[in-house]
Amino acid sequence: MIRFIAAAFIGLAFQSCFQQECLAQNEVLKFRSTDAVLQTAFDRARDMALSHRGNPADPVGDWYEAALPSRFAFCMRDVAHQSMAAEMLGLGKANSNMFSQFAKNISDSKDWCSYWEINKEGKPAPEDYRNDDEFWYNLNANFDVLNAAWKLYLWTGDKRYINGPEFADFYRKSVGEYVERWVLQPDSLLSRPLHPNAHAAYNDRDSFHRCRGLASYSEGVHDLKMGVDLVAALSRGMQTYADMLRADGKTAEAAGFDKKAEQYRQHIETKWWSNKEDKYFTYYSSKGTFGYTEGETFLLWFDVLKDTTRARKTIDQILARDWNVENQSYFPYVLGQYGYPEQIRSQILHLTDPATKRREYPEVSYGAVQGVIQGIMGIEADARVNRITTLFNGRTDDTHTIENLPVLQGSISVTETARTASLRVTGRGPVQWRAMFAGKHPFIVVNGARRKASHTIMKGSRTVSFVDVPVAADQQITARVD
Repeated sequence: MIRFIAAAFIGLAFQSCFQQECLAQNEVLKFRSTDAVLQTAFDRARDMALSHRGNPADPVGDWYEAALPSRFAFCMRDVAHQSMAAEMLGLGKANSNMFSQFAKNISDSKDWCSYWEINKEGKPAPEDYRNDDEFWYNLNANFDVLNAAWKLYLWTGDKRYINGPEFADFYRKSVGEYVERWVLQPDSLLSRPLHPNAHAAYNDRDSFHRCRGLASYSEGVHDLKMGVDLVAALSRGMQTYADMLRADGKTAEAAGFDKKAEQYRQHIETKWWSNKEDKYFTYYSSKGTFGYTEGETFLLWFDVLKDTTRARKTIDQILARDWNVENQSYFPYVLGQYGYPEQIRSQILHLTDPATKRREYPEVSYGAVQGVIQGIMGIEADARVNRITTLFNGRTDDTHTIENLPVLQGSISVTETARTASLRVTGRGPVQWRAMFAGKHPFIVVNGARRKASHTIMKGSRTVSFVDVPVAADQQITARVD
Protein backbone atom coordinates (compact mmCIF):
# COMPACT_ATOMS: atom_id res chain seq x y z
CA MET A 1 0.00 0.00 0.00
CA ILE A 2 2.84 2.43 0.84
CA ARG A 3 4.49 1.65 -2.49
CA PHE A 4 1.19 2.29 -4.26
CA ILE A 5 0.66 5.67 -2.55
CA ALA A 6 4.25 6.71 -3.29
CA ALA A 7 3.90 5.75 -6.94
CA ALA A 8 0.63 7.65 -7.22
CA PHE A 9 2.23 10.73 -5.62
CA ILE A 10 5.17 10.61 -8.03
CA GLY A 11 2.77 10.18 -10.95
CA LEU A 12 0.80 13.23 -9.89
CA ALA A 13 4.00 15.22 -9.50
CA PHE A 14 5.05 14.35 -13.04
CA GLN A 15 1.57 15.20 -14.25
CA SER A 16 1.68 18.60 -12.56
CA CYS A 17 5.11 19.27 -14.07
CA PHE A 18 3.95 18.49 -17.58
CA GLN A 19 0.72 20.42 -17.08
CA GLN A 20 2.83 23.52 -16.38
CA GLU A 21 5.06 22.83 -19.38
CA CYS A 22 2.06 22.36 -21.66
CA LEU A 23 0.33 25.46 -20.37
CA ALA A 24 3.50 27.45 -21.01
CA GLN A 25 3.62 26.18 -24.57
CA ASN A 26 -0.05 26.91 -25.19
CA GLU A 27 -0.68 30.03 -23.16
CA VAL A 28 -1.53 31.82 -26.41
CA LEU A 29 -4.57 29.56 -26.88
CA LYS A 30 -7.21 31.76 -25.30
CA PHE A 31 -10.94 32.16 -25.41
CA ARG A 32 -12.34 35.62 -24.69
CA SER A 33 -16.02 36.42 -24.51
CA THR A 34 -18.54 39.00 -23.45
CA ASP A 35 -20.11 36.01 -21.68
CA ALA A 36 -17.85 35.97 -18.61
CA VAL A 37 -19.40 32.77 -17.27
CA LEU A 38 -18.69 30.90 -20.50
CA GLN A 39 -15.14 32.26 -20.58
CA THR A 40 -14.54 30.95 -17.06
CA ALA A 41 -15.98 27.58 -18.09
CA PHE A 42 -13.58 27.38 -21.04
CA ASP A 43 -10.59 28.28 -18.86
CA ARG A 44 -11.53 25.56 -16.38
CA ALA A 45 -11.96 23.00 -19.15
CA ARG A 46 -8.67 23.93 -20.84
CA ASP A 47 -6.70 23.74 -17.61
CA MET A 48 -8.32 20.45 -16.60
CA ALA A 49 -7.70 18.95 -20.03
CA LEU A 50 -4.02 19.93 -19.99
CA SER A 51 -3.63 18.47 -16.51
CA HIS A 52 -4.28 15.06 -18.08
CA ARG A 53 -1.18 15.20 -20.27
CA GLY A 54 1.18 12.31 -19.58
CA ASN A 55 4.95 12.32 -19.38
CA PRO A 56 6.40 12.12 -22.94
CA ALA A 57 9.34 10.20 -21.47
CA ASP A 58 7.07 7.30 -20.44
CA PRO A 59 7.71 4.02 -22.29
CA VAL A 60 4.55 4.47 -24.40
CA GLY A 61 5.79 7.84 -25.67
CA ASP A 62 3.79 11.07 -25.82
CA TRP A 63 0.26 10.56 -24.48
CA TYR A 64 -2.62 12.01 -22.47
CA GLU A 65 -5.09 10.35 -20.16
CA ALA A 66 -8.23 9.07 -21.83
CA ALA A 67 -9.53 6.59 -19.26
CA LEU A 68 -10.06 6.54 -15.51
CA PRO A 69 -7.25 8.81 -14.23
CA SER A 70 -6.06 6.21 -11.71
CA ARG A 71 -5.09 3.90 -14.58
CA PHE A 72 -2.58 6.24 -16.29
CA ALA A 73 -3.89 4.98 -19.62
CA PHE A 74 -5.88 5.77 -22.75
CA CYS A 75 -8.73 3.74 -24.27
CA MET A 76 -10.01 3.69 -27.82
CA ARG A 77 -13.43 5.24 -27.26
CA ASP A 78 -12.14 8.09 -25.12
CA VAL A 79 -9.24 8.91 -27.44
CA ALA A 80 -11.60 8.97 -30.42
CA HIS A 81 -13.72 11.48 -28.50
CA GLN A 82 -10.94 13.61 -27.00
CA SER A 83 -8.57 13.80 -29.96
CA MET A 84 -9.99 16.88 -31.67
CA ALA A 85 -9.83 18.97 -28.51
CA ALA A 86 -6.35 17.57 -27.86
CA GLU A 87 -5.24 18.81 -31.28
CA MET A 88 -6.65 22.24 -30.48
CA LEU A 89 -4.73 22.23 -27.19
CA GLY A 90 -1.40 21.52 -28.90
CA LEU A 91 -1.27 17.79 -28.14
CA GLY A 92 -0.82 16.74 -31.75
CA LYS A 93 2.28 14.62 -31.08
CA ALA A 94 0.37 12.67 -28.46
CA ASN A 95 -2.51 12.09 -30.88
CA SER A 96 -0.17 10.80 -33.57
CA ASN A 97 1.51 8.41 -31.15
CA MET A 98 -1.67 7.13 -29.49
CA PHE A 99 -3.50 6.48 -32.75
CA SER A 100 -0.41 4.66 -34.01
CA GLN A 101 -0.39 2.48 -30.88
CA PHE A 102 -3.97 1.39 -31.53
CA ALA A 103 -3.38 0.81 -35.23
CA LYS A 104 -0.27 -1.32 -34.92
CA ASN A 105 -1.73 -3.58 -32.22
CA ILE A 106 -4.57 -4.99 -34.32
CA SER A 107 -4.03 -8.75 -34.66
CA ASP A 108 -5.53 -12.00 -35.92
CA SER A 109 -5.04 -13.61 -32.49
CA LYS A 110 -7.41 -11.01 -31.01
CA ASP A 111 -9.87 -11.50 -33.87
CA TRP A 112 -8.72 -8.23 -35.43
CA CYS A 113 -9.28 -6.20 -32.29
CA SER A 114 -6.56 -3.90 -31.02
CA TYR A 115 -5.93 -3.21 -27.34
CA TRP A 116 -8.97 -1.45 -25.89
CA GLU A 117 -6.82 0.38 -23.38
CA ILE A 118 -3.05 1.02 -23.33
CA ASN A 119 -1.18 2.31 -20.30
CA LYS A 120 1.82 4.58 -19.93
CA GLU A 121 4.12 1.54 -19.96
CA GLY A 122 3.06 0.85 -23.54
CA LYS A 123 1.22 -2.32 -22.53
CA PRO A 124 -2.43 -3.35 -22.60
CA ALA A 125 -3.96 -2.11 -19.35
CA PRO A 126 -4.44 -5.12 -17.03
CA GLU A 127 -7.83 -3.74 -15.97
CA ASP A 128 -9.06 -4.66 -19.46
CA TYR A 129 -6.69 -7.38 -20.70
CA ARG A 130 -5.48 -10.76 -19.49
CA ASN A 131 -4.35 -12.37 -22.74
CA ASP A 132 -5.44 -12.49 -26.38
CA ASP A 133 -8.33 -14.83 -25.51
CA GLU A 134 -9.51 -12.91 -22.46
CA PHE A 135 -10.01 -9.16 -22.63
CA TRP A 136 -12.62 -6.41 -22.71
CA TYR A 137 -13.50 -4.86 -26.07
CA ASN A 138 -16.39 -2.80 -27.44
CA LEU A 139 -16.76 -3.49 -31.17
CA ASN A 140 -17.55 0.16 -32.01
CA ALA A 141 -13.93 1.02 -31.24
CA ASN A 142 -12.28 0.27 -34.59
CA PHE A 143 -14.74 2.46 -36.49
CA ASP A 144 -14.67 5.24 -33.89
CA VAL A 145 -10.87 5.42 -34.13
CA LEU A 146 -11.03 5.27 -37.94
CA ASN A 147 -13.48 8.19 -38.05
CA ALA A 148 -11.52 10.22 -35.48
CA ALA A 149 -8.33 9.77 -37.51
CA TRP A 150 -10.15 11.12 -40.57
CA LYS A 151 -11.26 14.18 -38.60
CA LEU A 152 -7.66 14.74 -37.51
CA TYR A 153 -6.55 14.60 -41.14
CA LEU A 154 -9.17 17.17 -42.12
CA TRP A 155 -8.05 19.43 -39.26
CA THR A 156 -4.28 19.05 -39.60
CA GLY A 157 -3.61 18.05 -43.19
CA ASP A 158 -1.39 15.21 -41.94
CA LYS A 159 -1.91 12.51 -44.59
CA ARG A 160 -0.33 9.86 -42.41
CA TYR A 161 -3.73 9.59 -40.71
CA ILE A 162 -5.24 8.24 -43.91
CA ASN A 163 -2.42 6.43 -45.70
CA GLY A 164 0.38 5.82 -43.21
CA PRO A 165 1.26 2.10 -43.43
CA GLU A 166 0.05 1.08 -39.97
CA PHE A 167 -3.10 3.20 -40.31
CA ALA A 168 -3.98 1.91 -43.77
CA ASP A 169 -3.55 -1.68 -42.54
CA PHE A 170 -5.77 -1.02 -39.51
CA TYR A 171 -8.51 0.44 -41.70
CA ARG A 172 -8.39 -2.40 -44.25
CA LYS A 173 -8.59 -5.01 -41.52
CA SER A 174 -11.39 -3.16 -39.73
CA VAL A 175 -13.71 -2.87 -42.74
CA GLY A 176 -12.76 -6.37 -43.94
CA GLU A 177 -11.58 -9.20 -41.71
CA TYR A 178 -12.93 -7.59 -38.53
CA VAL A 179 -16.45 -7.36 -39.96
CA GLU A 180 -16.26 -10.97 -41.15
CA ARG A 181 -14.83 -12.35 -37.91
CA TRP A 182 -17.45 -10.64 -35.72
CA VAL A 183 -20.36 -11.31 -38.13
CA LEU A 184 -21.20 -7.64 -38.66
CA GLN A 185 -22.45 -7.72 -42.24
CA PRO A 186 -25.65 -5.67 -42.84
CA ASP A 187 -27.81 -8.80 -43.30
CA SER A 188 -26.38 -10.53 -40.20
CA LEU A 189 -26.78 -7.85 -37.54
CA LEU A 190 -29.89 -9.32 -35.91
CA SER A 191 -29.14 -13.00 -36.56
CA ARG A 192 -25.46 -13.14 -35.56
CA PRO A 193 -24.39 -15.30 -32.60
CA LEU A 194 -24.32 -13.55 -29.22
CA HIS A 195 -20.63 -14.45 -28.81
CA PRO A 196 -19.24 -15.22 -32.29
CA ASN A 197 -15.68 -15.91 -31.15
CA ALA A 198 -16.19 -17.57 -27.77
CA HIS A 199 -13.50 -20.17 -27.06
CA ALA A 200 -14.07 -23.65 -25.64
CA ALA A 201 -13.52 -22.59 -22.03
CA TYR A 202 -16.06 -19.74 -22.25
CA ASN A 203 -17.33 -18.64 -18.82
CA ASP A 204 -20.31 -16.29 -18.88
CA ARG A 205 -19.47 -15.05 -15.38
CA ASP A 206 -16.04 -13.85 -16.51
CA SER A 207 -16.36 -10.36 -18.00
CA PHE A 208 -13.19 -10.91 -20.06
CA HIS A 209 -15.07 -13.72 -21.81
CA ARG A 210 -18.55 -12.21 -21.94
CA CYS A 211 -17.31 -8.73 -22.95
CA ARG A 212 -14.71 -9.82 -25.47
CA GLY A 213 -16.54 -8.19 -28.36
CA LEU A 214 -19.45 -6.21 -26.92
CA ALA A 215 -21.79 -5.16 -29.72
CA SER A 216 -22.35 -1.71 -28.22
CA TYR A 217 -20.82 0.98 -26.03
CA SER A 218 -23.73 0.32 -23.67
CA GLU A 219 -22.49 -2.21 -21.16
CA GLY A 220 -25.48 -2.81 -18.89
CA VAL A 221 -27.57 -5.30 -20.92
CA HIS A 222 -26.38 -8.84 -20.29
CA ASP A 223 -27.83 -10.47 -23.44
CA LEU A 224 -27.34 -7.58 -25.88
CA LYS A 225 -26.81 -8.99 -29.36
CA MET A 226 -26.63 -5.69 -31.23
CA GLY A 227 -26.66 -2.01 -30.29
CA VAL A 228 -27.92 0.71 -32.60
CA ASP A 229 -24.74 2.62 -31.76
CA LEU A 230 -22.65 -0.17 -33.30
CA VAL A 231 -24.76 -0.10 -36.47
CA ALA A 232 -24.21 3.67 -36.58
CA ALA A 233 -20.47 3.14 -36.07
CA LEU A 234 -20.40 0.64 -38.94
CA SER A 235 -22.23 3.03 -41.26
CA ARG A 236 -19.95 5.93 -40.40
CA GLY A 237 -16.86 3.71 -40.56
CA MET A 238 -17.70 2.54 -44.08
CA GLN A 239 -18.51 6.08 -45.22
CA THR A 240 -15.33 7.46 -43.72
CA TYR A 241 -13.24 4.71 -45.30
CA ALA A 242 -14.81 5.59 -48.65
CA ASP A 243 -13.83 9.23 -48.06
CA MET A 244 -10.28 8.15 -47.24
CA LEU A 245 -10.06 6.10 -50.43
CA ARG A 246 -11.30 9.06 -52.48
CA ALA A 247 -8.74 11.35 -50.85
CA ASP A 248 -6.11 8.81 -51.94
CA GLY A 249 -7.39 8.76 -55.53
CA LYS A 250 -9.20 5.38 -55.27
CA THR A 251 -12.63 6.50 -56.41
CA ALA A 252 -13.89 3.19 -57.82
CA GLU A 253 -13.11 1.31 -54.62
CA ALA A 254 -14.66 4.14 -52.59
CA ALA A 255 -18.01 3.71 -54.33
CA GLY A 256 -18.37 0.17 -52.96
CA PHE A 257 -17.97 1.39 -49.40
CA ASP A 258 -20.44 4.22 -50.02
CA LYS A 259 -23.00 1.51 -50.77
CA LYS A 260 -22.10 -0.45 -47.64
CA ALA A 261 -22.45 2.67 -45.50
CA GLU A 262 -25.93 3.28 -46.90
CA GLN A 263 -26.94 -0.34 -46.25
CA TYR A 264 -26.14 0.05 -42.55
CA ARG A 265 -27.87 3.44 -42.42
CA GLN A 266 -31.00 2.06 -44.06
CA HIS A 267 -30.96 -0.84 -41.59
CA ILE A 268 -31.22 1.70 -38.76
CA GLU A 269 -34.14 3.52 -40.37
CA THR A 270 -36.12 0.41 -41.33
CA LYS A 271 -35.43 -1.85 -38.33
CA TRP A 272 -34.71 0.38 -35.34
CA TRP A 273 -37.32 3.14 -35.43
CA SER A 274 -40.35 2.58 -33.18
CA ASN A 275 -43.47 4.19 -34.63
CA LYS A 276 -45.28 3.47 -31.38
CA GLU A 277 -42.67 5.17 -29.15
CA ASP A 278 -41.62 7.70 -31.79
CA LYS A 279 -37.93 7.05 -31.16
CA TYR A 280 -35.12 4.65 -32.02
CA PHE A 281 -34.66 1.39 -30.19
CA THR A 282 -31.14 1.18 -28.84
CA TYR A 283 -30.49 -2.57 -28.49
CA TYR A 284 -31.59 -5.97 -29.75
CA SER A 285 -31.37 -8.91 -27.36
CA SER A 286 -30.53 -12.56 -27.81
CA LYS A 287 -34.23 -13.24 -27.08
CA GLY A 288 -35.12 -11.48 -30.33
CA THR A 289 -36.60 -8.33 -28.81
CA PHE A 290 -35.75 -4.65 -29.15
CA GLY A 291 -35.29 -2.46 -26.10
CA TYR A 292 -34.06 0.85 -24.76
CA THR A 293 -30.87 1.74 -22.92
CA GLU A 294 -28.08 4.18 -23.82
CA GLY A 295 -27.14 4.65 -27.45
CA GLU A 296 -29.08 7.55 -29.00
CA THR A 297 -26.13 9.91 -28.53
CA PHE A 298 -24.03 7.91 -31.00
CA LEU A 299 -26.63 8.24 -33.76
CA LEU A 300 -25.70 11.93 -33.64
CA TRP A 301 -21.99 11.44 -32.91
CA PHE A 302 -21.61 9.20 -35.96
CA ASP A 303 -23.86 11.53 -37.98
CA VAL A 304 -26.07 8.89 -39.61
CA LEU A 305 -29.48 10.57 -39.29
CA LYS A 306 -30.68 12.18 -42.51
CA ASP A 307 -34.32 12.44 -41.44
CA THR A 308 -34.41 15.88 -39.80
CA THR A 309 -37.62 15.17 -37.89
CA ARG A 310 -36.23 11.98 -36.36
CA ALA A 311 -32.94 13.72 -35.57
CA ARG A 312 -34.75 16.52 -33.75
CA LYS A 313 -36.85 14.04 -31.80
CA THR A 314 -33.69 12.17 -30.83
CA ILE A 315 -32.12 15.40 -29.57
CA ASP A 316 -35.28 16.26 -27.61
CA GLN A 317 -35.21 12.83 -25.96
CA ILE A 318 -31.54 13.21 -25.08
CA LEU A 319 -32.11 16.62 -23.52
CA ALA A 320 -35.11 15.40 -21.53
CA ARG A 321 -33.25 12.91 -19.33
CA ASP A 322 -30.23 12.65 -17.06
CA TRP A 323 -27.02 11.03 -18.30
CA ASN A 324 -23.63 10.03 -16.98
CA VAL A 325 -20.83 12.55 -17.64
CA GLU A 326 -19.30 10.42 -20.40
CA ASN A 327 -22.49 10.76 -22.46
CA GLN A 328 -22.96 14.39 -21.53
CA SER A 329 -19.46 15.26 -22.68
CA TYR A 330 -20.56 14.53 -26.28
CA PHE A 331 -23.51 16.94 -26.15
CA PRO A 332 -21.84 20.35 -26.71
CA TYR A 333 -20.33 19.17 -29.99
CA VAL A 334 -23.26 17.17 -31.36
CA LEU A 335 -25.80 19.85 -30.42
CA GLY A 336 -23.66 22.39 -32.26
CA GLN A 337 -24.12 20.44 -35.48
CA TYR A 338 -27.86 21.19 -35.31
CA GLY A 339 -28.01 24.61 -33.63
CA TYR A 340 -29.25 24.77 -30.01
CA PRO A 341 -27.05 27.66 -28.74
CA GLU A 342 -28.68 27.90 -25.30
CA GLN A 343 -28.46 24.15 -24.71
CA ILE A 344 -24.81 23.99 -25.80
CA ARG A 345 -23.93 26.74 -23.36
CA SER A 346 -25.84 25.13 -20.47
CA GLN A 347 -24.18 21.77 -21.14
CA ILE A 348 -20.70 23.34 -21.10
CA LEU A 349 -21.47 25.19 -17.87
CA HIS A 350 -22.71 21.97 -16.28
CA LEU A 351 -19.69 19.94 -17.38
CA THR A 352 -17.27 22.51 -15.93
CA ASP A 353 -19.19 23.28 -12.74
CA PRO A 354 -17.05 22.36 -9.69
CA ALA A 355 -20.17 20.77 -8.20
CA THR A 356 -20.62 18.32 -11.10
CA LYS A 357 -19.76 14.79 -10.06
CA ARG A 358 -16.85 13.15 -11.90
CA ARG A 359 -16.05 16.30 -13.87
CA GLU A 360 -12.38 15.28 -13.56
CA TYR A 361 -13.03 12.36 -15.95
CA PRO A 362 -10.89 13.30 -18.99
CA GLU A 363 -13.66 13.15 -21.58
CA VAL A 364 -15.51 15.92 -19.76
CA SER A 365 -12.99 18.74 -20.09
CA TYR A 366 -12.03 17.79 -23.64
CA GLY A 367 -15.71 17.72 -24.61
CA ALA A 368 -16.20 21.21 -23.18
CA VAL A 369 -13.20 22.60 -25.10
CA GLN A 370 -14.46 21.10 -28.35
CA GLY A 371 -17.95 22.33 -27.52
CA VAL A 372 -16.80 25.95 -27.36
CA ILE A 373 -14.58 25.88 -30.46
CA GLN A 374 -16.70 23.71 -32.75
CA GLY A 375 -20.09 23.72 -31.05
CA ILE A 376 -20.47 27.44 -30.32
CA MET A 377 -17.96 29.03 -32.70
CA GLY A 378 -18.59 26.51 -35.48
CA ILE A 379 -14.94 26.30 -36.54
CA GLU A 380 -14.21 23.45 -38.94
CA ALA A 381 -11.33 22.60 -41.27
CA ASP A 382 -11.06 20.58 -44.46
CA ALA A 383 -7.50 19.85 -45.55
CA ARG A 384 -8.72 18.44 -48.87
CA VAL A 385 -9.56 21.95 -50.08
CA ASN A 386 -7.40 23.94 -47.62
CA ARG A 387 -10.52 25.48 -46.09
CA ILE A 388 -11.51 26.85 -42.69
CA THR A 389 -15.20 27.39 -41.96
CA THR A 390 -16.75 29.53 -39.26
CA LEU A 391 -20.42 29.66 -38.23
CA PHE A 392 -21.48 31.50 -35.08
CA ASN A 393 -23.77 29.38 -32.93
CA GLY A 394 -23.91 31.48 -29.80
CA ARG A 395 -26.42 33.76 -28.18
CA THR A 396 -27.43 36.79 -30.23
CA ASP A 397 -25.76 39.45 -28.07
CA ASP A 398 -22.48 37.60 -27.42
CA THR A 399 -19.03 38.17 -28.91
CA HIS A 400 -16.53 35.31 -28.81
CA THR A 401 -12.83 35.22 -29.70
CA ILE A 402 -10.46 32.26 -29.89
CA GLU A 403 -6.81 33.21 -30.30
CA ASN A 404 -4.01 31.20 -31.92
CA LEU A 405 -5.87 27.98 -32.52
CA PRO A 406 -3.62 25.32 -34.19
CA VAL A 407 -5.10 24.19 -37.53
CA LEU A 408 -3.87 23.23 -41.02
CA GLN A 409 -0.21 23.41 -39.96
CA GLY A 410 -0.55 27.01 -38.84
CA SER A 411 -2.78 28.87 -36.41
CA ILE A 412 -5.77 31.15 -36.58
CA SER A 413 -7.55 33.71 -34.43
CA VAL A 414 -11.31 34.13 -34.88
CA THR A 415 -13.76 36.71 -33.51
CA GLU A 416 -17.49 36.18 -34.03
CA THR A 417 -20.87 37.70 -33.34
CA ALA A 418 -24.21 36.80 -34.86
CA ARG A 419 -23.58 39.23 -37.75
CA THR A 420 -19.81 39.65 -38.00
CA ALA A 421 -16.73 37.46 -38.14
CA SER A 422 -13.01 38.03 -38.57
CA LEU A 423 -10.22 35.56 -39.29
CA ARG A 424 -6.49 36.04 -38.92
CA VAL A 425 -4.05 33.40 -40.19
CA THR A 426 -0.59 33.03 -38.65
CA GLY A 427 2.34 30.94 -39.82
CA ARG A 428 0.82 29.55 -43.00
CA GLY A 429 -1.22 30.82 -45.88
CA PRO A 430 -3.15 31.32 -47.92
CA VAL A 431 -6.18 29.38 -46.74
CA GLN A 432 -9.74 29.49 -48.00
CA TRP A 433 -12.11 30.97 -45.44
CA ARG A 434 -15.77 30.05 -45.74
CA ALA A 435 -17.47 32.76 -43.66
CA MET A 436 -20.94 31.47 -42.82
CA PHE A 437 -23.87 33.27 -41.23
CA ALA A 438 -27.21 31.92 -40.09
CA GLY A 439 -30.15 32.93 -42.27
CA LYS A 440 -30.63 33.83 -45.91
CA HIS A 441 -28.76 37.03 -46.74
CA PRO A 442 -28.35 38.37 -50.31
CA PHE A 443 -24.93 39.90 -49.65
CA ILE A 444 -21.97 39.56 -47.30
CA VAL A 445 -19.60 42.50 -46.85
CA VAL A 446 -15.92 41.44 -46.91
CA ASN A 447 -13.41 44.08 -45.80
CA GLY A 448 -15.89 46.75 -46.84
CA ALA A 449 -16.71 45.28 -50.26
CA ARG A 450 -20.19 43.85 -50.83
CA ARG A 451 -20.22 40.34 -52.30
CA LYS A 452 -23.09 38.17 -53.43
CA ALA A 453 -23.74 35.39 -50.90
CA SER A 454 -24.21 31.70 -51.63
CA HIS A 455 -26.69 29.63 -49.64
CA THR A 456 -26.92 26.09 -48.34
CA ILE A 457 -28.94 23.99 -45.91
CA MET A 458 -27.17 22.69 -42.83
CA LYS A 459 -28.16 19.88 -40.48
CA GLY A 460 -31.44 20.58 -38.76
CA SER A 461 -32.76 22.31 -41.89
CA ARG A 462 -30.90 25.53 -41.08
CA THR A 463 -30.38 27.92 -43.98
CA VAL A 464 -27.00 29.66 -43.97
CA SER A 465 -25.34 32.23 -46.20
CA PHE A 466 -21.63 32.18 -47.02
CA VAL A 467 -18.76 33.52 -49.08
CA ASP A 468 -15.37 31.94 -49.76
CA VAL A 469 -12.43 34.29 -49.21
CA PRO A 470 -8.68 33.61 -49.56
CA VAL A 471 -6.74 34.73 -46.50
CA ALA A 472 -2.97 35.11 -46.74
CA ALA A 473 -0.49 34.45 -43.95
CA ASP A 474 -0.53 37.20 -41.32
CA GLN A 475 -3.59 38.76 -42.92
CA GLN A 476 -6.88 39.52 -41.18
CA ILE A 477 -10.19 39.54 -43.04
CA THR A 478 -13.55 40.71 -41.68
CA ALA A 479 -16.96 39.67 -42.97
CA ARG A 480 -20.42 40.87 -41.94
CA VAL A 481 -24.07 40.73 -42.91
CA ASP A 482 -26.20 43.89 -42.91
